[in-house]
Amino acid sequence: MKAIIEKRTQELAIECWRFCARLPNSREYNNYVNQLLKSSSSVGANYRAAQRAKSTADFVNKLKIVEEEADETLYWLEIFKKIADGHQKEIQRLYKEANEILAIVVASIKTAKSKL
Repeated sequence: MKAIIEKRTQELAIECWRFCARLPNSREYNNYVNQLLKSSSSVGANYRAAQRAKSTADFVNKLKIVEEEADETLYWLEIFKKIADGHQKEIQRLYKEANEILAIVVASIKTAKSKL
């Protein structure tokens, strides 16, 4: 399961990058693009860091960062839903994947907390 989530989080970052590469290059878009790129890539990077946690408590704390970054990714995708005409299908696909990853992470946090 761990390898599957690592792959999915990495793919999310790559797919968000591909999406952002197709958006207009303007001061306004660039600000939001940078935010989405940072949060979506941070999901996978922090999930990977969680796999090297020193304790269950450390694992939970690192997963909470993943949760925050996944939620932030959803936020930026919601913004793009409102401003990026012509990209709705792609945004919806990215949103669905980020939301599924978030649900998995929240469930993992609950499971890990039950072991504390």
